Amino acid sequence: MKRILPILLLIIGLATTLNAQWVSPGNGTTYTLPDLVDVTEGVVTNGPDGFLVNADLTISTNDILKIDNQVARIDVDDALITINGSMVCTNNSRVKLYGLNETKHFSMRFENATDCYINKMYLSDGAGIKIIESDVTFNDVKFVYFTRDYSNAVIDILNCDPVISDCYFMLNHGAAISSPANGQASPQIMNCQFDTNVTDNQNTPQINLGPGGNDTIRIVGNEVYTIMAQWYVGGVSVADLMGTGSTKVLLKDNIIKEGRYGYNQQGANISSVITGNQFIDNNHEDNPMNGGSGISIYGSSTNNKAILRNNLITGNLWGITAIYFHDIDLGTEDDWGYNEIHDNGNGGMIYDLYNNASYDIMAVGNKWGSTDYDEIESHIYHQADDPSLGLVTFYPYVGSEGVEEYNLESTEIDLTKATIFTLTGQRVNYSESLTPGVYLVITEHGTKKIFIQ
Repeated sequence: MKRILPILLLIIGLATTLNAQWVSPGNGTTYTLPDLVDVTEGVVTNGPDGFLVNADLTISTNDILKIDNQVARIDVDDALITINGSMVCTNNSRVKLYGLNETKHFSMRFENATDCYINKMYLSDGAGIKIIESDVTFNDVKFVYFTRDYSNAVIDILNCDPVISDCYFMLNHGAAISSPANGQASPQIMNCQFDTNVTDNQNTPQINLGPGGNDTIRIVGNEVYTIMAQWYVGGVSVADLMGTGSTKVLLKDNIIKEGRYGYNQQGANISSVITGNQFIDNNHEDNPMNGGSGISIYGSSTNNKAILRNNLITGNLWGITAIYFHDIDLGTEDDWGYNEIHDNGNGGMIYDLYNNASYDIMAVGNKWGSTDYDEIESHIYHQADDPSLGLVTFYPYVGSEGVEEYNLESTEIDLTKATIFTLTGQRVNYSESLTPGVYLVITEHGTKKIFIQ
């Protein structure tokens, strides 16, 4: 018996090793779920509700995992599913992928994968999904109750540009989508819903991206919100803290509301177009010095650029904050901004635009919740409040149209009761000697255009 026992242990050990993982041969084979039951020697088996993955599973380069015309449930017993080849879930399939229980979760890894189309799936109790240099599209997929055991976000992206459309992320422990500071990724995130993610209550936004790649980061038509007021969770952040490459961002037609902040753009070499969005009630922050902006442009160089058009920004602790370096265009005389910015504030004060930098901001043609110049001025913090700061040019604004034209030689105007501007929006002291040109004069009776000859 002393000699038989080690032999029995050896046999048991070999059996365990054989079933510890399965790697496809990489010879161009397409596998269905029933095929995997037949060939994986116990790694994939039939389960009580569908299929059971008992150990790590790898689909190698050249091979394909195809789920076609099937309604199925897959339970995973604390295993990693790796796709180096392709994975295709067709539109006529309905697949639910679960971690086996509260302590045994599944992980997925797409690495150097090609032509992966993940459609109409429900993924619950996962530990994370990593996408590394892979061509992956997620469409109409629900991601719920993911932990951060395998990746910091539900989907971590490195050096690729996945498409994530019509998806739903809810109550996951970490961010929904992220990419690292030391890589490049330009995801296309479109028409998705982000419902109260980062339940670990970390200082993290629901979409947390690092530097972009060659393509533009497109975040279009999404809804991002947090239902729990006590959670300090941001909405969307794009940051290049290391000055890597050149990041281009299109943030369009999103609703970003009820978070710790709306949109944060931080670092250098970032150029964004921010248009048609709603940034509403992002006030889940006890200390306004630590957050609460509808939009924050926080630059480490003036290569942090942003063009804002047709956005609604209201109910935040701060409307727009411009910090350190920046190049911000909120509207010019030839291209009005038509942003609606009002009722953002904290501590009993309204801060619709806070320019905390020495760089000027053009903000012509916006709607400020008032047509009274002095009231709008009181809601903007800039050079008029601190001479070391840049000037915000906000005149003319929506509601100041209908300008009458006058020739100063033939018209009497009491300049001591008027506010005078150049056509570029710079305020002029009435006691100054006006050089020849055209000026806008605001009086209690309206706005006039005067010609100085």
